[in-house]
Amino acid sequence: MTETATSLEFLVDINQQEQVDRIQKLLSDQKEIENVNIDLSSKRIVLNTTLQSSKIQKLIEDSLDTNAILFGTGKSLGAAVSALYSNMNRPLERRVHGLVRFIQTDDEQCIIEGTVDGLPPNSSARINIHEYGDLSDGCESCGDYYNSSSSTFQKSPSEPTGILGHVVTDETGTADFRLLNRYIQVPDIIGRSFVVQNSDSQ
Repeated sequence: MTETATSLEFLVDINQQEQVDRIQKLLSDQKEIENVNIDLSSKRIVLNTTLQSSKIQKLIEDSLDTNAILFGTGKSLGAAVSALYSNMNRPLERRVHGLVRFIQTDDEQCIIEGTVDGLPPNSSARINIHEYGDLSDGCESCGDYYNSSSSTFQKSPSEPTGILGHVVTDETGTADFRLLNRYIQVPDIIGRSFVVQNSDSQ
């Protein structure tokens, strides 16, 4: 793997060696996964991967027909989770929702991975971090784009740190993404908001 891998640890309801052998082969056959270690006694699976944790979790659960829980992310220097939801006044079928994880792998790199559902199918959406975590008035109360006060973590004078880029949805309106970012520092974004923007929803 040339892309930076993340160490993930899952707690899985496994009871038999046959299950261990099956999932070991399945995971080891994936080119984006390496160093798979399965401990039957503690029911834990540890691996390195460049895939989203949700994709690994689904792979394990579908293979073993059981639950898998993300237990940890290796030796990260910090981690954060952001739960996403849109304006509750929208019809249920048009509400955007999702989950985003931030994992600080070292002083110069943060992995940002997530899934956002409820966006228009086959479209592009912009993802940003805003200054405030105040959601009382939707995006209006979140402030401007977050920008690091440290010049070390500023992209450029014209582009704030909090502008992360674009994600693309599939035919169902779901965007799965994994980004490597060298400007975001997890401790600096705690208490801020993660905003998804497109022409139809925010």
